[in-house]
Amino acid sequence: MSTSPAGPPPPADGLVSAARRNLRELAHGLSHASHPSTPLLAGAPKPWQRMLPYVVVLALTATFIPVTINVLTTQYDVPGALAGALGVAQAAPLLMLAHRPLQAWWIIFPADIAGALVVLARSTGPDALWPWTAPALIAYLFLLLALGLRETRRTVVGVWVVTAAAGAALHLIAPDHAADSALLLSILGAVVLVIGAAVRERGEATRRLAEQETISEAERAQRTLLEERTRIARELHDVVAHHMSVITVQADSAPYRISGLSEPAQEEFASIAAAARESLGEMRRLLSVLRSDGTEGDRAPQPGLDRLQQLVEATVRAGLPAELSLAAELGEVPPAVDLSAYRIVQEALANVVRHAPGARTQVSVRAAAGHLNVLVVNGPAPKPAAPLESAGTGHGLVGMRERVRLTGGTLDTGPLPDGGFRVATRMPLPPAMSPSAPPPSEDL
Repeated sequence: MSTSPAGPPPPADGLVSAARRNLRELAHGLSHASHPSTPLLAGAPKPWQRMLPYVVVLALTATFIPVTINVLTTQYDVPGALAGALGVAQAAPLLMLAHRPLQAWWIIFPADIAGALVVLARSTGPDALWPWTAPALIAYLFLLLALGLRETRRTVVGVWVVTAAAGAALHLIAPDHAADSALLLSILGAVVLVIGAAVRERGEATRRLAEQETISEAERAQRTLLEERTRIARELHDVVAHHMSVITVQADSAPYRISGLSEPAQEEFASIAAAARESLGEMRRLLSVLRSDGTEGDRAPQPGLDRLQQLVEATVRAGLPAELSLAAELGEVPPAVDLSAYRIVQEALANVVRHAPGARTQVSVRAAAGHLNVLVVNGPAPKPAAPLESAGTGHGLVGMRERVRLTGGTLDTGPLPDGGFRVATRMPLPPAMSPSAPPPSEDL
């Protein structure tokens, strides 16, 4: 006996299942707040903005409690004690609008229904608003606005549906009542909820955009840092490659320059030369990885302190009054420090041209206490003018920090009281290369 495979469920069963699922989601939305109990505008930058929701709900409560009691007693002939209880139940929960509007709705909505039944039992005139009194209707609109600003779309739609259904049910109780406010509340409530939801969604979109901009800025800064490190690594390749080439040449030529070398010594020099050549090959492969696609390596030698005078003269020709003070006896500066010092001065002068065109600038390079001190100070621009670049790429200071970190030095940058800017760098020099270091002892 064979059984046929089960087919898709009938359309009616699918509709019933979808309806049940939507009802469960609606009930969950009406019974669970979609946000923590943090006050509205809790993240505002100013204190008065953070206090504003509390002031508003306090003013609403202080206004609607006496007004509701007065309307119930004078227009609907409700006894004073009962009117006071209804007024407090319908208006006091407005204090919760700033942080728990859905919980306030749980109290106000049943209180409004109870008030409608009490008003109907008092045999009011046909011209009196029913089922919602005027104070209850207006207070309910403020409640709906708070819900629209804080709750999800499903929740606010559920609140409107329940409110409209309750109004329709109360209308069926007294269909001949002329001043029926159920339809009025349904229409105004829909408008208020749409406005509140639109404001909330716009605020969420703005917040997400700000978060995305923050993430993008962090990614941009990280990318800039990596690009600077790659550029510095490419520049230092030539420095290291030069030393490795010297080691290779010395190791290869040692058996010819030094007579009487033993066979093990010649093999050791050959091993040193082979290791140096292998290291050079590895460095070239590393450089090919660091180089961006489509870029070519620099053909010119890397600059150093000996080209600072040309750099400053080119800056002067560009319209920046700059002066260079370069110590005559710097001693032998390591290639990494030499290149870093030049690039730091180059970037500092470029920043002055970009952000303070025409500002008088002083460049000073000194060696003292085993350190190379580089100082670039510029004054304020001679006349107010828009910077040549309103938004930089962020490479300048990042590159300076990376170069100084590479050499083990320190960098100090910041504005000056007169409106200028200061870049001060202190990079260590090896003791043997420091001009102020005493010569090493030759005693055995």
